[in-house]
Amino acid sequence: MALTQGHTRKLGATLEPEGVNFCLAAPHAHAVELCLFDESGRVETRRHWVLHKRDGVWHAFLSGAKAGLIYGWRVHGPWAPHRGHRFNPAKLMLDPYAREVVGSYQGQDIHLGHAPHNPHQADPRDNAAEALKARVVADLPAPPPGVQVDPAQRVIYELHAKGFTALHPVVPPALRGTYAGLAHPAAIAHLKSLGITTLSLMPVAQRADESRLLKLGLSNYWGYSPIAWSAPENRYWSGAKDTSPRSEFRAMVDALHQAGLEVILDVVYNHTAETDELGPSLSLRGIDNATYYHLEPGDPARYINWTGCGNCVNLNQPLVLRTVMDSLRLWVQEFGVDGFRFDLAPVMARGDQRNGYQAASNAAFLMAIAQDPVLASKLMVAEPWDIGPGGYQLGNFPAGWLEWNDRFRDTQRSFWLCDHEHPGALAQRLAGSTEAFNPQQRSPNSSVNFVTAHDGFNLTDLVSYEQRHNEANGEHNRDGHGHNLSRNFGVEGPSNDPAIQAQRLQCKRALLAATVFSLGTPMLLAGDDIGHSQQGNNNAYCQDNASTWLNWQNADHELSHFVAQLLRTRKERLVLQARAWWQANGPAGTVIARWTLPDSTSLTHEAWNDGRQRALGLHLHTEQASPDDQNATCLLLINASDQAMRFRLPDGNWLLHIDTGTGAVTDQVLAAEETVPSGCLWLASSRPLFIASTQP
Repeated sequence: MALTQGHTRKLGATLEPEGVNFCLAAPHAHAVELCLFDESGRVETRRHWVLHKRDGVWHAFLSGAKAGLIYGWRVHGPWAPHRGHRFNPAKLMLDPYAREVVGSYQGQDIHLGHAPHNPHQADPRDNAAEALKARVVADLPAPPPGVQVDPAQRVIYELHAKGFTALHPVVPPALRGTYAGLAHPAAIAHLKSLGITTLSLMPVAQRADESRLLKLGLSNYWGYSPIAWSAPENRYWSGAKDTSPRSEFRAMVDALHQAGLEVILDVVYNHTAETDELGPSLSLRGIDNATYYHLEPGDPARYINWTGCGNCVNLNQPLVLRTVMDSLRLWVQEFGVDGFRFDLAPVMARGDQRNGYQAASNAAFLMAIAQDPVLASKLMVAEPWDIGPGGYQLGNFPAGWLEWNDRFRDTQRSFWLCDHEHPGALAQRLAGSTEAFNPQQRSPNSSVNFVTAHDGFNLTDLVSYEQRHNEANGEHNRDGHGHNLSRNFGVEGPSNDPAIQAQRLQCKRALLAATVFSLGTPMLLAGDDIGHSQQGNNNAYCQDNASTWLNWQNADHELSHFVAQLLRTRKERLVLQARAWWQANGPAGTVIARWTLPDSTSLTHEAWNDGRQRALGLHLHTEQASPDDQNATCLLLINASDQAMRFRLPDGNWLLHIDTGTGAVTDQVLAAEETVPSGCLWLASSRPLFIASTQP
């Protein structure tokens, strides 16, 4: 195989009819070697000097090379951490464009670019045998069209690709915890039975676990430690004959699409698994550290750390931005995914030292997505915060983006569990958080409303624990949130007391109903619908075991049925969908929201801000709709107080559909006044006049 001049049209390794074109973006490098390996990936068989460089990109064409070739890079340049350069050709680097990764990182210190006991000195040991490598692959066939979901009806369901089926009794053992397991009819049947529209998969890009965790016998189970942005994680591949991680992942997406489910990926382009200045040199650090990462201006040997994970990727650099954009397009064009949820999204929207590293809605990354013909039409979801300056950016992402709304989470928890919030705050969250999402510029589905997510207590633990219990993480219970706004109802952890069990279940139903019926895009956490517990661990990122794998054996099927009824009710009633912002008044077609006290009077300014007021009503109706149109009018009766409350209902004829107190889902006729039990939410709609004489 001869190495000749290549082209820079595509970065990475591109399979062509006569061989493979290789491109590596390393502007500061002095020289680059392409290293080839045998089928085991451990024995280096040949090195080629790459002689051509154009605009910071090294390129070469290897004639006769075919799919399956395993390779890595040795990059030459100065070892000068004080100037931001960490080149060390003794260390083999993984291609940032790797589409399939060979090998696994086990935390050995031989992967450090610096000497283990002297961070200022380059380590001369060669790590090629153990280093991560890339395998050349052929493109998969173009995917069929994705799923079109009505944004007003979208319901997101966050799940872990392994944990969802790792203990599923119907999924065959060989497929549990794999991409193929998630594509199994039994897994899909549960998703369809709930009525969700959109799967949000926690990170599936190839990761490298932190050395600290590996020494403890743990791993970064959640996956927020990426090392190859464009390669599906090998650990979720079943290993089935004639498949690969890529083909199995693609088959999973196809199966979910065939079931009518939208698929979005949680992606982590804000940092990498190379962590801080004491971390390993696995890829970007040894390829061109000063280009790929944000470095401290006064001390380039150190990394800016707005992520809390040791480093931040610098998307202000055009070649880095190109790398990320190419990766996003690959997930769409090769695997068929429908969108992305961006971890710590403000990191990617930050400027440089000239503007104080402030995040901006017109940042290069956001503008690039807005004009990209492949990505512009895809679903984009931001986690709108990081720990950098001005890091809380809720509501500041471009029109068309959805954003996780932690204010919704905290307000709902405070109101239902802690008696800390006033009615005005609750109403603001139920009505779509208009103070954050400007109705003149954003759609009513912009707010992703959630009470639980992967980070923090899940729903069962939220009503069972008042303190975190993260001892298994190996940090002496210091990690994770300390302010959980949770309630244990008198017993920390599981309880055999029927009264406590009933209180907890009732509260779970109320929180689920509040999430589903609020204006915006509801998001549920996988496992909450079956009553799964993590035994009080509110930061289970490193627990790849039965504490995080969904407990199907003890699934609460009645709770699953209740969740399905909530989602069916939302889908059947237009007034509950995120089609228009609620108004106090307006023309025909406007959704009118009227907030009342239990006695049916409007709230005064004092009542809105009275933290002792724990009950209120919400009457939603579409202006000039027929009074008998059940789709156009709904009534929510909310009682988070510690005693039953008597509600006077608006004039009309009402049917109760959802009662979170009992979990009942019926069409019960309501009287002009009704008593709503403590800690309950009721949802009713108008009933046709011809049954008005029916007695309750």
